[in-house]
Amino acid sequence: MDDSHNENSMQVDVQAVVQQAIQEYMRQDTTRREPAYKAELQEERRRREQLERRLNTLVEENKHARKIAEEAERGSAIRAELQQNGVVKIDLAYKAVQDGIVRGEDGRLQAKTDQGEVPLREYISDFVAQNPEFLPARISGGSGVTGAHKAPVTSGGIDVEKIGPGMSKDDLERARQEILRVASQSLRGV
Repeated sequence: MDDSHNENSMQVDVQAVVQQAIQEYMRQDTTRREPAYKAELQEERRRREQLERRLNTLVEENKHARKIAEEAERGSAIRAELQQNGVVKIDLAYKAVQDGIVRGEDGRLQAKTDQGEVPLREYISDFVAQNPEFLPARISGGSGVTGAHKAPVTSGGIDVEKIGPGMSKDDLERARQEILRVASQSLRGV
């Protein structure tokens, strides 16, 4: 019996030894591989954070580009409406109305006034009606304009090539008179 007990205990011991050897190998293998895993994880984390930063940058650039595009579209729509209402001094009128015009919740342009929100077209029409100085002059003259102040008509023109420094006073005066004559004819539409 003693021999069989020894044989059983040797089998058990061999099995326990093999198990311990496998566990020791696994522990050593894990310890050996762990720094590589950690380095790989850190590299992946660094790449992920870099991609997240780039993504955030792109999102911000996209927001900025959209804002610029919306502002350009808004300015274009306001200028077009001013032009449709006959405004001649568009840039000046645009500066006067632009701050009051915003995009509504529905996406349409409207003006915020004391009476509430007003559609763009109505707001511009009211603005032009209240500010006719932005419209073209109706009459190219006015009260007090008489024919007595016409420039004298000269028979000959001035050679543009001769105008310059060192002209005689007489030639300079003739050039001024000719310029005055041509300008007054242009203003009268002759």
